[in-house]
Amino acid sequence: MSVAEGEGWAGLGWDGWRDHALVRDRLERGADPNVWGGGRPLHRAAVAGSPEVVAELARRVDDVDAEEEGGTALWAAVLADRADNARVLAAAGADPWRPALGGWSPGRLSLAGPTPDLFMVPSGERGLTPAESAAATEARRLTAALGDLDHDGTGLACVAGIDATEAARRLGAEPYEDPELDSLMEDSVSYDTDESLQIIGATDVPGGCVITQPWGYAPQMPGVLTLLSAGTVCYGLYANPKSGNQGSIARDGVMEGSDLHPGGGPDEDDSSQEVLAAYLYHHNAVAYSCAFVGLRPTDARAVTGPPDLWLKLPRRGYWH
Repeated sequence: MSVAEGEGWAGLGWDGWRDHALVRDRLERGADPNVWGGGRPLHRAAVAGSPEVVAELARRVDDVDAEEEGGTALWAAVLADRADNARVLAAAGADPWRPALGGWSPGRLSLAGPTPDLFMVPSGERGLTPAESAAATEARRLTAALGDLDHDGTGLACVAGIDATEAARRLGAEPYEDPELDSLMEDSVSYDTDESLQIIGATDVPGGCVITQPWGYAPQMPGVLTLLSAGTVCYGLYANPKSGNQGSIARDGVMEGSDLHPGGGPDEDDSSQEVLAAYLYHHNAVAYSCAFVGLRPTDARAVTGPPDLWLKLPRRGYWH
C-alpha cells in the first residue's frame, strides 16, 4: 500500500482504530499521522480508538492540538465522553483550556459531563455558570427519565406552555377511538397511509405537551407545528428510518428552522448555549427536542404511549 492511497489509511474502518498493532504497522509503512481522508487520524482515534492508539498517534503528529472543524482531538474526545483518551491526550501535551466551538474549551465542557473532575481547573479559568450547571443537571435527569428509547419511525411535536386539550383545539382535531388502534400500533404498514397519518396522540407533561405518532411524521408537518406554536414554541422531530433524525422549529406560528439534526454534534457556527445542548443531548434526539422547549417529562410515556388522548386531524394541506 502506498502512502498516496488514502494517506496509508485506506480500508481502515472504525474498529481498526482500536487495534494498536495494526495502526502502528500502518505508521511504520508510511501512513501519514496527520492526514486521514478529509480529516485527521488523531481525531478518529480520540473518538473510536483505544488509549494505546491515541498515545501512538499523539507521539507522531506535528501538532497534538491541530484542529478539525473547529476542534482539537482533545475536544473530540471530550465531546464523545472518552475520558480515557482525553487523559492520554492531555498527558501528551494537548491543551484542555484551548477555546473551541461556541467559546467552550474541552476542559470547561467536561465540567458539564459525566467526568467533571477530568482536568484540574487552573487559576483564572471559570467554571460553569449557574444556568449552565442547571442545564447539565436537568439533562442528566431528563435522559435518565426517558431511558433508552427505540423511536425509529416516530414523529413528535414538543410544545411549550399548552396542554393536550388546547393542542387538540388549535389543530381542530377530534377525539379518536378505534378498537383497531392496537393493531395499528403493531403493524402500521398494513393500514392506509393517508388514513393513519391523520391519527395522532397527545400527552400532558410538565412544561407543556407532546404530540406523537409512533408510525409517521405528521406531528412535524409545518401546518401542524405552526398551528400549535401560536404564542409559544414547538420543536418537531421525525426519526426517519432511512436518513436519521430530522428536526424543525416553529415559533409563534412561523417556521424558523427545518432540516435540523437533533442529537447530533455541535456545529462551528453554534452559539455557546447550542454547543452545550448538543453535548448534553448527544445521540438523544427525543431528550434534545423536549429540552429545547423546556418540557420536563418524568418518564417515556409521552413518546412510547399510551397517550392521554388519541386525536384525528382534519384533512388539510399541512405541508404549506
